[in-house]
Amino acid sequence: MMHKKHLLLATAVASIALGSVALGQNTSGPFTQAQLDAGRAGYAANCAQCHNPDLSGTNDAPQLAGDAFTGAWKGRTTLQLYNKISKTMPAGRGGSLDEKTYTDITSFILHANGARTGTTAFTAATAAPIGSIADGKVPDDVLHPPVLTAFQRAQAGMRVPDPGSFAVPTKFGVTLEGHIENYVPVTEAMMNNPPDSDWLMFRRNYQGWSFSPLKEINTGNVGSLQLKWMWSLPENGTMEITPIVHDGILFIWGTGNTIQALNAKTGELLWENRLGPAPRRPGPGPSTEETRSLGLWGNNVYVNTPFGMVYALDARTGKEVWKNSIVDYKPGIGGSTGGLIIIKGRVLVGMTNCGRPKTDDHCYISAYDAATGKRDWKFVTTALTGQPGGDSWGGLPDNERKGAETWIAGTYDPELNTTYWGTAQAKPWRRDLRGSGTGATDYANSTLALDPETGKMKWWFQHAPGESFDLDEVFERVLIDHGEQKTLMTIGKAGILWKLDRVTGKFLDARETVFQNIWAGIDPKTGTPHYRKDIVDQKVDQWLSSCPGPEGGHDWQATSYHQPSDTLIIPLSQSCVFMLGNGSQTYFEMPGTDGNMGRLSAYRTNDMKPLWSFQQRAPFLTGVISTAGNVAFIGDFDRVFRAVDVTNGKTLWKTRLGTTVQGYPVSFSVDGKQYVAVTTALGGGSPELKPGTMLTEVHRPPNGYNLFVFGLPDDK
Repeated sequence: MMHKKHLLLATAVASIALGSVALGQNTSGPFTQAQLDAGRAGYAANCAQCHNPDLSGTNDAPQLAGDAFTGAWKGRTTLQLYNKISKTMPAGRGGSLDEKTYTDITSFILHANGARTGTTAFTAATAAPIGSIADGKVPDDVLHPPVLTAFQRAQAGMRVPDPGSFAVPTKFGVTLEGHIENYVPVTEAMMNNPPDSDWLMFRRNYQGWSFSPLKEINTGNVGSLQLKWMWSLPENGTMEITPIVHDGILFIWGTGNTIQALNAKTGELLWENRLGPAPRRPGPGPSTEETRSLGLWGNNVYVNTPFGMVYALDARTGKEVWKNSIVDYKPGIGGSTGGLIIIKGRVLVGMTNCGRPKTDDHCYISAYDAATGKRDWKFVTTALTGQPGGDSWGGLPDNERKGAETWIAGTYDPELNTTYWGTAQAKPWRRDLRGSGTGATDYANSTLALDPETGKMKWWFQHAPGESFDLDEVFERVLIDHGEQKTLMTIGKAGILWKLDRVTGKFLDARETVFQNIWAGIDPKTGTPHYRKDIVDQKVDQWLSSCPGPEGGHDWQATSYHQPSDTLIIPLSQSCVFMLGNGSQTYFEMPGTDGNMGRLSAYRTNDMKPLWSFQQRAPFLTGVISTAGNVAFIGDFDRVFRAVDVTNGKTLWKTRLGTTVQGYPVSFSVDGKQYVAVTTALGGGSPELKPGTMLTEVHRPPNGYNLFVFGLPDDK
């Protein structure tokens, strides 16, 4: 049942009536020059990190200037805009600024859309029709923002990081050189069949199972787990990392691209390399400033950085072996956050923050020689003119075919010599703004099957043709054999669990896991989904409901395949939105959930049968791991890390940590003793920001980036 305050808000939003206004008048705006100047600084301090300095928007943050914004808001008033901003922004901290700051920021946003200054000050009660004062023409000072003076920054309350703090280091490079002796090089045989004691890659094996064959910790003794050691990680920015463990050494990434090697048994620091740059500002950052996993091969550890670099470091010393840029366009356009996968001596990396409107670049997957860093190939993830699927973009010129990021690393089938990647939506993700009509926009929101040695595509399957609600299908591809049939399973933001033949890409089955109102139906033979009619007929100034919303029925928090019981355990989220054309959103709880935004569900993969499920108020903010001890581990928004029984989902053990339990837990063993490691952090993108506007009863500190390692009590 929806909470009353959210039901009232949703009803109010849905009932907004559009007024008749005349654009182009460009009369004086209801704000002063002083408010504009203060608002520019206030926006830079509180909004620009997500919405960009030029208000162009990125990822979860909508565009706040230009045709998309005025098209959506021209029939609404400045009072409605002020209320929207003051109640929901900054993301996750709605209402945390004072009234003056909100009125100043609103004034700046109006200016960014062509409104002129006047002599009357803007107030929290001003209700001017936006279409009568703003024409959508973005002024030059917004397109090319001026550099703020130190005084302006101070006036806006913009914190200047303490250069002596660990979180914002002044020294980069190797700060502690390692001397690890007898390091065992990682071989192709190890990658194909990882040692039970290790966690060598993102989700542990090439098939993406997130399953450990260790069973010392089991349903009978997991209640005795205790903290063995912890390690504080660099603060600020975003962190959703996977600890990587090999031969008793744990490798981890921290914000500011700080790479550390630790003794996995004791937590002793063995080496550290601060690759940089430092986080741009204190506090949680956007989800484009992180990486989700490291990689190992030979004597090296590999890392892709948010700003488009890939590094090889000596795993024994931490020293740089080579580095290369994955970006072909220009600095700041294109990065990499999804981790990487190493296949047959090649480092495969995806991209994010690429393929944006009004740029000349496209997104792509690229491969680099693990020994030298030289690029071997790249595969552009949008179908261009003359390519298979190239006619699916409604005749758009190649330079306007945007999006299809790959911000989660792929998986790999050694027998088929095929790597499988998911792609995100086309950009802009609203089809009425994109210009592609009802085109499917291949290869966006698809599964791609590629040859890892050449980058050539073997097949693709479109999960969301013509996507229009910011609902990615970019997440993990889990490879499972059902007898002689080789299948691939994946689930995206729409909450549809897909099963494909991974040899041919043929659709096999699909199942809804949470309530959804996006698709009117899915063709049972082809797997092609069809939008409901008002989405197909959408208008930019129209509010539309989306269940799930962009938090995703499923997001980056990865599933786990418990191979002994053929069970796929899926972290799910249950929130919805009313969405306006420029991406403005009003959130409400999913119908039928009684306010429970977090859900953990299990399915038997052979026949897609649901096995068990439990719900809770707080969403889950880690991936799931399961073990041969029939235990699964997961952490949540409200700081709880728990173990559940794989057979029924019942909680067997839990503990509360310092802040949100976020990232990808792992399990490993040293000297025959099993451990479970997990991180706490902030800044987890949509899955953290969206529910953060509704979970006002949950209180978390703004810091606490740590690694925790648990194990059973030592023998006496």
